[in-house]
Amino acid sequence: MVDASPITQLKGVGDKTAKLFQKLHIETVEQLLHHFPRDYETFKRPVSIAEAYVGQMHSVCAKISGTVSIKKVRNLTIVNVIIKDASGAMTLTFFNQPYLKNVLKSGATYVFRGMVQGKGAVKVMEQPKYYSVEDYNGLLKFIQPRYPLTKGLNNNTISKAMKQALTYFPFEKEVYPERFCKEHQLISYKEAMHQMHFPISFEELVKARRRFVFDEFFSFLFYLRENKEQVEQLPNEYPMIETADTRRFLEQLPYELTKAQKKVWVEIQNDLNSPYSMNRLVQGDVGSGKTIIAVLALLMCAANGFQGALMAPTEVLATQHYEGVMEYIDKYHIALKPVLLVGSMTATQKKAAYEKIASGEANLVIGTHAVIQEKVIFKNLALVVTDEQHRFGVRQRETLAEKGHNPHVLVMSATPIPRTLAIIMYGDLQISIIDELPANRLPIKNCVVNTSFRPKAYDFIAKEVEKGRQAYVICPMVEEGEMEELENVVEYTEKLRNNLPPNIQVAYLHGKMKPAEKNRIMDEFSKKNIDVLVSTTVIEVGINVPNATVMMVENAERFGLAQLHQLRGRVGRGEHQSYCIFINTQDNPDTMKRLDILNKSNDGFFIASEDMKLRGPGDLFGIRQSGDFAFRIGDIYNDADILKEVSEAVGRLYTGYYTSTEEETLIKAMTCSNVYKVDFRSI
Repeated sequence: MVDASPITQLKGVGDKTAKLFQKLHIETVEQLLHHFPRDYETFKRPVSIAEAYVGQMHSVCAKISGTVSIKKVRNLTIVNVIIKDASGAMTLTFFNQPYLKNVLKSGATYVFRGMVQGKGAVKVMEQPKYYSVEDYNGLLKFIQPRYPLTKGLNNNTISKAMKQALTYFPFEKEVYPERFCKEHQLISYKEAMHQMHFPISFEELVKARRRFVFDEFFSFLFYLRENKEQVEQLPNEYPMIETADTRRFLEQLPYELTKAQKKVWVEIQNDLNSPYSMNRLVQGDVGSGKTIIAVLALLMCAANGFQGALMAPTEVLATQHYEGVMEYIDKYHIALKPVLLVGSMTATQKKAAYEKIASGEANLVIGTHAVIQEKVIFKNLALVVTDEQHRFGVRQRETLAEKGHNPHVLVMSATPIPRTLAIIMYGDLQISIIDELPANRLPIKNCVVNTSFRPKAYDFIAKEVEKGRQAYVICPMVEEGEMEELENVVEYTEKLRNNLPPNIQVAYLHGKMKPAEKNRIMDEFSKKNIDVLVSTTVIEVGINVPNATVMMVENAERFGLAQLHQLRGRVGRGEHQSYCIFINTQDNPDTMKRLDILNKSNDGFFIASEDMKLRGPGDLFGIRQSGDFAFRIGDIYNDADILKEVSEAVGRLYTGYYTSTEEETLIKAMTCSNVYKVDFRSI
């Protein structure tokens, strides 16, 4: 049974606070418990200013020297403070906090904590936290959880509620069989929950996290295996043969397919004409030419008298696919009759599209999740193509497939996953890999630099914009206050406007914006009305702007290499030379070694494999690689060993390894609320 006790049962959580929790999708005590920290803060003894190394988080105990200065630059209020100790001096900079002039008094001693930066010979902390010496000493013995926040709800409020929830929640007995827990070294659910929120040591935190990662993977792979058992070897209801349409299209293209593309195209043709329904993943690096393979398959489908559907994760990407197909129709007169179906269309436009789909007049439907709405009725859907399918999840793929009677399924993904993991993650699909780029594509030029390179990077971006090009700047955070030592999108946009010529149009984009506004910004960027787009990783998938030639990533050390490679794939799509600048804010040899892999290679599969070799316990909470798969804790790269172990455990369920009682208990665990998991069926 799911415990549905409202969070208002907790002391101090009234209706007003409950509404703030709702913004984080938390309404019950159980949902609150599953709101895990995004990272943890450990407090070490303060170091001297001389020992505070650039690029690292430090705490320094020092006195305020002189007066606090304030200046305004456009909409930005900048507060500067000089602090000193016996070893030297440091500058502190605060943005939009003018009240600090009355708080930080000359001669007073505080502990300041933040990321140390170097500006010439001067050491600087931007947006540091400050504590009284007494308060800071009280924090030294604790590992502090830091939760995902929303405006109006601070970390302290969530921590207080969480401590109550751990006492209030009626933890039931362990859901896994005893032998299963021992074999996989799993601590109990109750203990894991306590240690995940308030760990007594790093070692206990690792054990707790391992338990929840295991649960998450077990739930996902169990459901995937069940799904595979149901869909495997379905009869081919829509046999297709090669027609003159696809051969003529290939002959007219101004380029020849690569060997890898030709191999995958043959595999798809064989699938479409085999006794069984196709269920295939085409995995190819950014720019490897997956889209043309999808168009060929959809053309073959239409030429055989059937309908096809192509579903993309964003309206912008769906529209770009539609426009690309229309261009092929105009140039090569291919036999496709597409309709576009996206959420922002008017009711009249949607109704017209529905009619064309139902009558069969449209033999190709291109759209977002709008394609799987109840009102969409196909006449004879035979092929479903999903682009960047991990953005949809298993359930949405199934819903689209259910629009026909066991149609062929073709999944496209640019996420570079080593084959060993891909076989596990896409267990219900056959796998094809396009592992070479077209010969005419210019390799992206990369550089990994420290923060002192920023002024040169800004100048370089300005020069590219002068040539008529565009640029992306990626930051890891959205709002000030969540992780002060990292660059955040909103404030960074203001800083960039102050550092670039006034004629350069700078805009920002982040995941908390409304879908319509996100679509508008991406559309304006693709139309060249925006020169520089400051964004979170929301642009990782879903926008194709061949005119963009610069990708600059702030705090590059905070991203997984696979994700950085995906981001890099937003440039290098046109005829002009493209560049990627990775700003590393840590003066750490291991970090540089990891990022240098990107410097040396543009091969996503090589990068993913090399990055896995460098993973270690220290990376468990700092870097996430595969958020694409909707895991909230687990990461298929960092946790590859756990993923493989879980895959074997799920496999044993089907081999008679467990007793009937154990097997029954494990299957029951998959529907038990005490097993933390993402419900992939509803994603």
